[in-house]
Amino acid sequence: MATYGSFPGARPRRLRTTPVMRRMVAETRLHPADFILPAFVREGVSEPVPIGAMPGVVQHTRDSLKKAAAEAVEAGVSGIMLFGVPEESKKDALGTVGTDPDGILQVALRDVRAEVGDELLVMSDLCLDEFTDHGHCGVLDAQGRVDNDATLERYAEMAQVQADAGAHVVGPSGMMDGQIGVVRDALDQIGREDVAVLAYTVKYSSAFFGPFREAVGSSLKGDRKTYQQDPANARESMRELALDLEEGADMVMVKPAGPYLDILARVADAVDVPVAAYQISGEYSMVEAAAEKGWIDRERAILETLTGIKRAGAQNILTYWATEVARILR
Repeated sequence: MATYGSFPGARPRRLRTTPVMRRMVAETRLHPADFILPAFVREGVSEPVPIGAMPGVVQHTRDSLKKAAAEAVEAGVSGIMLFGVPEESKKDALGTVGTDPDGILQVALRDVRAEVGDELLVMSDLCLDEFTDHGHCGVLDAQGRVDNDATLERYAEMAQVQADAGAHVVGPSGMMDGQIGVVRDALDQIGREDVAVLAYTVKYSSAFFGPFREAVGSSLKGDRKTYQQDPANARESMRELALDLEEGADMVMVKPAGPYLDILARVADAVDVPVAAYQISGEYSMVEAAAEKGWIDRERAILETLTGIKRAGAQNILTYWATEVARILR
């Protein structure tokens, strides 16, 4: 005869019995408004150009970008982060096209604002790497090193032209010391106190950026280890966070997301401003490649990775699946 006291009284499995039960007790929920769609617009193309290393993602034409923005609105996505891909011949050492009011990124910002107005937060990548012939995120000195303070002057100008072109939010992503304060001052000087700054506070020098280089037609020579963070370091991220908040960041971001969930959780626990995370190209491509091989369930894997990022503390997630997942959730 069984001794009933030997069986467990507490059974967590009772709260997993049915889909409705699991849904009711879920501690983390994804919502379309969580998502921001990164999008690339390429100058001088008449059709969208598929990105080989990122199946399903393209370099947009101006027209297809407007369509993608409209689809994001319809799906309930909160924002779109724009990256400009200029013609190769227009790149130079200073990334001049990045501050040209008629440069591809500024043109795209105006296009998207005209298409969606205030129904979608129009965000702009504020960095020089897409526009320089050496592919670095800043101006180089005579020794070929990135000159932090000379780069800040370029970022100030970029912030102003992007705001004039219609950006609701600018995202300084170059990891220059002092960039948030300089950008905030530059915006305020032209009366654009309304434009928010999403600080790329934690941005690691990551192998997972690989497919992105194709997406933006990168001309990078060398690496970015002297200004992006060392993957081995955690306390350094909290120092970067403190500096960005002191300089006036409205929102902060951790990039990449998946390999740095511990950092994301620390940042989210430490601040009272919105926290974003960027699920970058390599994270996307790994799932797509494994799914294409039939090794994993694609939709479940996508939702699981995004749930993990939100569970770690991200209020908003930049992901190339933004519109697709928003439609699934709705």
